Amino acid sequence: MPRSRTKVFAIIPAAGSGSRLGAKVKKQFLPLQGKPVIIHTLRQFEFCPDIDEVAVAVPESSIVQMEAFVSEYRLHKVSKVLAGGERRQDSVARVLSRLVLKDSDVVVVHDGVRPFVSPKKISQVIKACRTHDAAVLAVQPKDTIRRSNGGGFFDQTLDRTALWLVQTPQAFKASLLKKAFDKARKEKFYSTDEAALVERCGVKVKIVEGSYDNIKITTQEDLDLGVLILERWKQSTSH
Repeated sequence: MPRSRTKVFAIIPAAGSGSRLGAKVKKQFLPLQGKPVIIHTLRQFEFCPDIDEVAVAVPESSIVQMEAFVSEYRLHKVSKVLAGGERRQDSVARVLSRLVLKDSDVVVVHDGVRPFVSPKKISQVIKACRTHDAAVLAVQPKDTIRRSNGGGFFDQTLDRTALWLVQTPQAFKASLLKKAFDKARKEKFYSTDEAALVERCGVKVKIVEGSYDNIKITTQEDLDLGVLILERWKQSTSH
């Protein structure tokens, strides 16, 4: 019997090598206060009441390890652990093709190495997507931003109030995201995030205010900062 209600699926691309960290362990599996970074990330989706199902893309060599983590940490919403592709877009496309989606379902895409997104923020971006078909978390830069074409001198100071630092999760109506990926594949177009693919279909993406805690762990400095954020989170929940 076909299901009647819409569902929310989360795709977590975590197939990167983490070469910038220079560690032997891939960045998504590096320990952060005793748990792998990817587990901290997945737990936020496990605890979010608006998420129905989670699919993770990891390097093919890490599938068995990831499945063991899913069992060990009782991540009941994780229904699929799949091999990712060469690039992030390839990984998301592979997972997207394996999900059984209704056009009205919502698909949320979130970086596996962004462990500090709160369930509340995930819910906010899903709610915005239901109204606007596409929504992303983003924050405004705190620093003055200047442009330099040659790299030696500044050419222009940009209006900071018009600029946004785009984060994940990014949420989309399923039919729209599939259309965007089909178009990108046919035109051999690659982007660093899904919002850019959707915009190429003529759809404007709704901005949802994110959090400065929602960092992407790509360097050792990020990992060190992550320890401090996690400590602060623990202290705020213990009071």
